[in-house]
Amino acid sequence: MLACTRFVFQIPIIALLVTSGLVAAAEDYHLEKNVMVPMRDGVRLATDIYRPMVDGKPSEERLPVILSRLPYNKNGAKSRGAYYAKHGYVYVAQDTRGRYASEGVWHMLTDDGPDGVDCAAWIGKQPWSDGQIGMIGTSYFGGTQHAMAMAGAPELKTVIPVDAMANMGRQSIRNAGAFELRFWNWIFLNASNGSRAGQDPGTKKVLKEMADQRHTYLQNLPTRRGMTPLRLAPEYEDWLISAMENGANDEFWEQNNIVDAPHKYKDIPVYLVSGWYDSWGGNNTATFKALRPEIKGPVYMIMGPWIHGQQAGYAHGQVSFGKQAAIADQWAWRREWYDHWLKGIDNSVGKADPFKTPVRIFVMGTGDGGKDEKGRLQHGGYWRSELDWPLERTQYTDFYLQPDGGLATEKPAVEEAVTQYDFDPKDPVPNIGGNISSANDIMLQGAFDQKGGSHIWNFKNPIPLSARKDVLVFQTEPLTEDLEVTGELEVRLFASSSAVDTDFTAKLIDVYPPSSDWPGGFDMNIADGIVRARFRESLKKEVLMTPGETYEFTIKMYPTSNVFKKGHRIRVDISSSNFPRFDVNPNTGEPLNRHRRTVVATQTIHHDATRPSRIILPVIPAE
Repeated sequence: MLACTRFVFQIPIIALLVTSGLVAAAEDYHLEKNVMVPMRDGVRLATDIYRPMVDGKPSEERLPVILSRLPYNKNGAKSRGAYYAKHGYVYVAQDTRGRYASEGVWHMLTDDGPDGVDCAAWIGKQPWSDGQIGMIGTSYFGGTQHAMAMAGAPELKTVIPVDAMANMGRQSIRNAGAFELRFWNWIFLNASNGSRAGQDPGTKKVLKEMADQRHTYLQNLPTRRGMTPLRLAPEYEDWLISAMENGANDEFWEQNNIVDAPHKYKDIPVYLVSGWYDSWGGNNTATFKALRPEIKGPVYMIMGPWIHGQQAGYAHGQVSFGKQAAIADQWAWRREWYDHWLKGIDNSVGKADPFKTPVRIFVMGTGDGGKDEKGRLQHGGYWRSELDWPLERTQYTDFYLQPDGGLATEKPAVEEAVTQYDFDPKDPVPNIGGNISSANDIMLQGAFDQKGGSHIWNFKNPIPLSARKDVLVFQTEPLTEDLEVTGELEVRLFASSSAVDTDFTAKLIDVYPPSSDWPGGFDMNIADGIVRARFRESLKKEVLMTPGETYEFTIKMYPTSNVFKKGHRIRVDISSSNFPRFDVNPNTGEPLNRHRRTVVATQTIHHDATRPSRIILPVIPAE
């Protein structure tokens, strides 16, 4: 049993400011560790409390609270806890159920609505709380914010979900029916870290050995119940296998399904944060579009050129977007929002960037295209404030796949044109960058030249993906002027297969021409997407195909904002795999994640006048 422990971190007090009767700034803070907060079922959750110090002791004032509920060990909250305590808040960090010092059994987010409500009620009764809570956190504990908002905790007054888990059956964990293997990776890594099973040294060692062999396990998918050491962490195995077997967007994915149930969301100010290369980027814009007409909020959104949780960065992968892309002070820009909504301070919210308008986006692609001091492509870009998403001035423009491999706004004139390729599940197209999190050792995040090398564990030879015979390339002629593409992206693909089930993938690429810095050019990934054929009609139910019959597939890609510069080409790659970003379809039509066989599928892509496959680009007219 954990004992409640109190720590005092003292720094000589230089100044203490008081605004509107509340502590505004203090030079030290008081930390009370491992307070065991009871939930409605008696399970106790370990909680740390950071409070401002006044005259050498914890402030006696009732203050607004910043709360984080996380599965990643509350002990890591020290820097943000200290920051907010020193700026006149009480900061509360809580290990979620079944994680680290908290009691109970972990479940993927489903306990975080009721647990959040119970935690908020407890906070509201404390003498140091004024009854107002703002939440903070990224990724999983961005998702605990959504869970608490959908559960309607009365004390919750505002949230800032960053790269947050939501809409998991649509384009987050299941993606148009395919499974994003980053969550396979998350389970394999976290089954031993902070889990119940990991508390036993011997079990932890076995689970760590399993995690160290992830490349081999990936080559032996599907992961089956009871057949790996993951069985030693039963709640983790159960969730993973169930998630990989459950492709439909049904009740299994009900938690945090904001798109289908925005009316459940509490009417509070919401600030949604994500990036064009984040794994939750499409989820973030979908959440914004769902909430904006449903609640008064207000609902704000910012989208940068970031990978997961890296709002303080301006470069990732092989690309730099310029130092202006970073939000350097990670706690101060959030505090501006909290100060306005929790303390009633009249500040920049609604008046100045980044809060001047409801939407703030980073438009990528206006750099000089050279190399920076670290050898990265200088893709560049700039910030712009907008009123809504998608942008009202968008001109949705069809770019058609041409019979000769071109990509143009003119529909193909020929009556019949097809391109075929064989998709072998035993030799999937390797993933090189993209919208990924929990990538640890198996994937790369962000923007990369679409070329193999030693940095790609399953594609080590230095050849471009376009050289593969199972990757179809369609690209424009060099552009005669700059073209901005900002918004949601879709590919409408007319295709057939020799299989009863298969996948189709699409990737949008900004093709840099050869230059002195890049003699071979640079094929920069912008966005990608997938569709599992059995879910082509609906995400609610599976319908297998008739081999050889042509269907129209919609591939919803992740959103973006990018300027394709004069002299560049716009390129779309079509294939049937992107591994290990997505699980590989065996083409057999067997139940999901329960196949034992694979078959090679012959894929037929139609691109003619009667079956005009195309990408729909949200073009923003030049001002």
